[in-house]
Amino acid sequence: MKRIILFLISFVLLSSTLLSQNIHQCAAAKQINFQKVMNAKEINYPGDSNIDVNYYKIDVTITYDPKYLEGKLSTVITSLSDNLQEFYFDLADHMQVDSVKNGDAKLSFNHTDEKVVVQLKPSLNSGEKISIEFYYKGNPQSGSGFGSFAFGSHNGLPVIWSLSEPYGASDWFPCKDTPADKVDSSDVWITCDVFYSVVSNGKFMGKDKISSSLFRHKWKNSYPIAQYLISIAMTNYELYSHEYELPGGSLMNIDHYNYPEKLTSSRKSQLDKTVPIMDLFIDLFGNYPFENEKYGHAEFGWPGGMEHQTISSMGSFTSDIIAHELAHQWFGDKVTCADWHHIWLNEGFACYAESLVYENIIGKDEYDVWIAGVMNSAKRAEGSIYVQDISSVSQIFDSRRSYDKAAIVLHMLRGIVGDENFFATLKTYLNDPQLSYNVATTEDFQEIAEQVSGIDLEYFFQEWIYGENYPHYTVDWNTNFVSGNWVINLTVMQSNNTNPDFFKMPIDIKINTSAGDTLITIFNDEQTQEFEFILDAFPLSLSFDPENEILKDINSFTGVNDIYAPGRILLHQNYPNPFNPTTKIKFSIANVGDENIRPLQTVKLIIYDILGREVATLVNKHLTRGEYEVEFNAEDLSSGVYCYRLEAGSFSQIKKMILLR
Repeated sequence: MKRIILFLISFVLLSSTLLSQNIHQCAAAKQINFQKVMNAKEINYPGDSNIDVNYYKIDVTITYDPKYLEGKLSTVITSLSDNLQEFYFDLADHMQVDSVKNGDAKLSFNHTDEKVVVQLKPSLNSGEKISIEFYYKGNPQSGSGFGSFAFGSHNGLPVIWSLSEPYGASDWFPCKDTPADKVDSSDVWITCDVFYSVVSNGKFMGKDKISSSLFRHKWKNSYPIAQYLISIAMTNYELYSHEYELPGGSLMNIDHYNYPEKLTSSRKSQLDKTVPIMDLFIDLFGNYPFENEKYGHAEFGWPGGMEHQTISSMGSFTSDIIAHELAHQWFGDKVTCADWHHIWLNEGFACYAESLVYENIIGKDEYDVWIAGVMNSAKRAEGSIYVQDISSVSQIFDSRRSYDKAAIVLHMLRGIVGDENFFATLKTYLNDPQLSYNVATTEDFQEIAEQVSGIDLEYFFQEWIYGENYPHYTVDWNTNFVSGNWVINLTVMQSNNTNPDFFKMPIDIKINTSAGDTLITIFNDEQTQEFEFILDAFPLSLSFDPENEILKDINSFTGVNDIYAPGRILLHQNYPNPFNPTTKIKFSIANVGDENIRPLQTVKLIIYDILGREVATLVNKHLTRGEYEVEFNAEDLSSGVYCYRLEAGSFSQIKKMILLR
């Protein structure tokens, strides 16, 4: 409880600043950096479809001066074709392959156009496995993505790190460079100078002393992992840890690897927020996916965050980024988008998870503010959430589309299916036998959302994931009294769109009546559509999408309540007139329909001086039909011309009167 209270205090202090940001730091950093590092290389995607990769072991020696990597990549592959005579791995041309082996046998290979094509002898039949070792070396430059592999510095000291998303893994190790092919497990062994503390995925298995100045650091990951989530980060880290109790009572480390000069009390307070966010996400999404290993952060020289499996690389430690990268352990790491077309399944879900922290730890009002701010950004998104051009890093990681609009899609889906079905959908998606620790497409998620909710959501995913833009509504309503009932006629119109022509959506309509509020859900499936509501109480006002559950603009909203139109309410001239100091003002409300219906409406009678300043309010209450007389005492006012104004719904009338002293 103390941790949560401390977190709440510090979170509130940050919230106004964080909510004002339209672009998430993770996305913003990617937007900044891709232009610096993306080159014109051909994207080899989606890798060799004739093989399934089962395992990676990266066993390399890395030096900072010179900037160099040398070692081997051990892998196990399974043939997906009969008579497979060759296969290829992706590897940047700036890396040199010395040899490729199967055990002691050398295999012929050709390394051109960023592919290493390996000849197999003998050939493989479908389902057969083979172990392969690539011996390679070079300066692993950042040829693509957001940095791929970097030699940087902090406080004048060396730091080395990787960030392989989306196409950068093959800049520093041979692999099948696609998220569609997760390996079952991986190892990372790094031999380096004694200066370094080395951090990678999974569990630390210890280090071996190679010489007085060299140590081999060994990390083992026992869960399925996509190639771009394999990472290293190495410098003279200082460790700050939490021992976290998992559901069921077992313990897991949350380890934070910091630049020593940055590990201040302020940084520790930021890092402490990981614990209550972990509590929340376990409650909402299910057990932490890698609880047999760890979770943690490794500081690196990139301004955003990257969700490397079990060890997010962090250039900033705001509450939003901590929440975003932690949520990725479920959405992106446990279940990974099958290809970059469907990146919203990673980024949109992690982005929306930020809002759940606001909602559950701070309060619903902060959630509403967050949603409104992200909606403003999402409205500026161009193109479909489904990424059309996956050769462009900027298109994949467009913050307004893949992050913000995608998050709002989840907000809207939650409104359609309801809270219980929404969170049940997330847990079912994460634990589906075909998807858990595997990869998914939009259609996979849609199918589960439909199964859990029992609702046909084809229209929703087609227009919001594969369509463009958002609806622009024109709303008009009026009230009539017919056969003893109050009738509201509502017209909803949408502006023309291209894809889709218009948006089909359920829309909540809130009607405030004299007997209380009524909430009605309509299904708007025509571009211009009329609805009729029959009520047994007098309608006072109408709200369109009152909880802001739809990404939209309202071009115009007009409502006319004609119950008290001229002829049904009458304002009389005051008497006496002129007067001193009192006069009486009469008005009457005529019968409306059935004599048994007694409508209520706010009636106001206000007095103004000749300059339009309000000097008195004589009536401000709900009134039914009948005749009324109100006395006005002007003993404190000076002689002159005054006006009195009667307002009731759409009715408004002004008359003059004269005070003579």
